[in-house]
This record gives sequence, structure tokens and C-alpha cells, in this order.
Amino acid sequence: MRNALFAGLISAGAGLFLIFGMEGRGVAADAEFESSAGRLSVTPLVSGLDLPWAVAPVPGGGALITEQPGRLWLFDEEWQRREVSGVPEVAFDNQGGLLDVALAGDFAETGIVFLSFSEPVGRRARTSVVRAVLDREAAALGDVTVIFRQTPALSGGRHFGSRIVEAADGTLFVTTGDRGERDMAQDPDSHVGKVIRITRDGGVPGDNPYVAGGALPEIWSIGHRNIQGAALDETGQLWTLSHGARGGDEVNRPEPGLNYGWPVISYGRHYSGFSIGEGTAKAGMEQPKFYWDPSIAPSGLAHYDGALFPQWQGDLFAGSLKFDYIARLDREGTEIRGEERLFQGEYGRIRDIAVAPDGSLWFLAMEDGALYRIAPAE
Repeated sequence: MRNALFAGLISAGAGLFLIFGMEGRGVAADAEFESSAGRLSVTPLVSGLDLPWAVAPVPGGGALITEQPGRLWLFDEEWQRREVSGVPEVAFDNQGGLLDVALAGDFAETGIVFLSFSEPVGRRARTSVVRAVLDREAAALGDVTVIFRQTPALSGGRHFGSRIVEAADGTLFVTTGDRGERDMAQDPDSHVGKVIRITRDGGVPGDNPYVAGGALPEIWSIGHRNIQGAALDETGQLWTLSHGARGGDEVNRPEPGLNYGWPVISYGRHYSGFSIGEGTAKAGMEQPKFYWDPSIAPSGLAHYDGALFPQWQGDLFAGSLKFDYIARLDREGTEIRGEERLFQGEYGRIRDIAVAPDGSLWFLAMEDGALYRIAPAE
């Protein structure tokens, strides 16, 4: 049994937050760790995955898991897997491929699922979303319909964003990246580097901020670099994680019609070392609720509302692709008070995290090709 301790929790305002943990080797066996919620048990549920990107717990047991090369797996309550047919063709290139999976709020009745992916357009690609109906008996998608296509399609295989979150009213938040064309994140006539809000059928909700003009009507907020984490809190407010360049990874609360600054303002620097834009602040542009410098490459975001960890109620959990840990973000209302680093160096790159129906936390570890479950140790 290994024992990895986090160094503690710090509190601060907007700025740099550093908490260091003890590093170890990734394992595919049961392990226990200390945390601010007591001793944790981490148990593997699934192994043998190839570049897993997203996990969605399925009502009644099991999960749907995407693999970036273009496969969707259905796991039953005994964790037996079947590959799901009917998945759209993807542009599997660098960061592109089959990306997020989200279940409709009425999935138990309708079987509706949403998938995001990099859709090939000749030698270019774009972030797209399909709605489909999952036949669990046949492990097949039917009625597959594209409900969103990013405009324009661009070359290069990076910064697709690609998280999907369904709100209580049935509308969908979809995140996109800047595709390496950073100035387009400020372009109101492109979907690049934006948060998008659409209906289940791809329509424009009547209360979107740009319905009357000023930007494409699907746009909710602008000025994002590459959002790879998104979740709703208990009030229905959207929270997102955006990759910075060399520093400046951000936690934001995107609100309608607001500008989050990329690439005009940032707390990071270009990979070349040169400064970005005009500094860290500018009138008319929003400040992050939290940021990391150096970058941790955040991916996957979950809002905790389960029963197993009452100490963590309302907090946010994010994965780190660079420093190989799970971040618990201590949230109080609209503010992030600090960060606790869990399992640093133990499981490699963390791609996604979700709250299971029983209140446990699940996370996808890319190098392990595995899904793990976090619960209180007995």
C-alpha cells in the first residue's frame, strides 16, 4: 500500500497557487492516500483503454468512455465492454479525434447522448457535436445528427476545446479552442475560442446574448484559448478550465456576452518567452477566478455534489495533464480559495473526472489507459 500526502491547502486571492505533493509511480492496483477529507481508496474499474478522453457514468451502472482515435465504449454494471457502432468519422490528429461524451438529463427515458469530435473537412477540421440515441442492447447509435459545426474549419490538429454540458433547461454549453489562430478568439464572426450555447437540436436559444446581433448568435462568451473542462455548479452557473500558453491556465465563470481576454490579456507568456498581448488586465475584459503559473494543462472538470465527501460539497475537481494530479479547488460561492493536489505523480496524465451516482469520483488516466474510482477508505 502506498501513501501519498498532499502538503496542505493555501488560501489566496487571484494569483499564483502552489501546493506540492509527494511523487510516486502510477499503479493499476488498489491504493490508499491521505487527503483533507480523510483517507481515500483508489480502485481501478477499467483498464486497457487507448487514449481515453471522456467518461460519462450511465444510470443503473457502468459508463460510456470515448477514445481519441474514434472509439466509443459501453461498459455495463459488471464493467464488461462493448464497442458502440455508429460513431461519426473523426480527424484523429494530434489533439483531435473523438472527444467528449455527455448524457442528456432524460437519458434514462430517451437514450440521448451528445458527442463532440474533430470533424474532417478536406485537409482541415472543426469542432462538431452530434446528438444520437444509444441502443444499449445493440450497443449502437441511431438517429445520429450533427447539431453544431464550428465556423470556420481550420488546418492543424490543436485546440479543439470540446466539452459539452447540458443545463437544467435542456440547452447545451459547448466549448471550443482557438485552433492555434489566437486572434480569432476575439472575432465575433467565428466560433473559434468561444463558449457556445445551443438547443438540443442545434437551434439558438432566444435569450442568448447575441441573438439581436453583434456576434454569431450561438456565442455565449468570447476570448478563450482552449477550454478542456466545463461543469455546472449547484446554482446552474457554468465553470470552465482553459489552457494557457506558458502559464496562465484559467478557471472562469463564463457569463453571457462577456469577454475573457485571450489573447489580449493573459497571466502567461508565449512558448517563445515573449509576453502576450497587453498584460494581465484591460477594461472590458474579465479576470479569471483562479489561474496557474506555471501551467498544469487542466482537463476535465467536475462539480462535487455527492454524499460520500461532505467536506468537499460544492468544490470543483480538475485533472492535470502536465503535473499528473487531481486538483480540488476549494470553492466558496463565486470564488476559489485555494487548491489541494491529490495523487501527484501517481497516475500520470489525468484527462477527465466525473462524479458517479453513488457519490464517488471517477477519473481517467491516459498513460494507464484506465478508469479509477475514488471513495473513502474503510
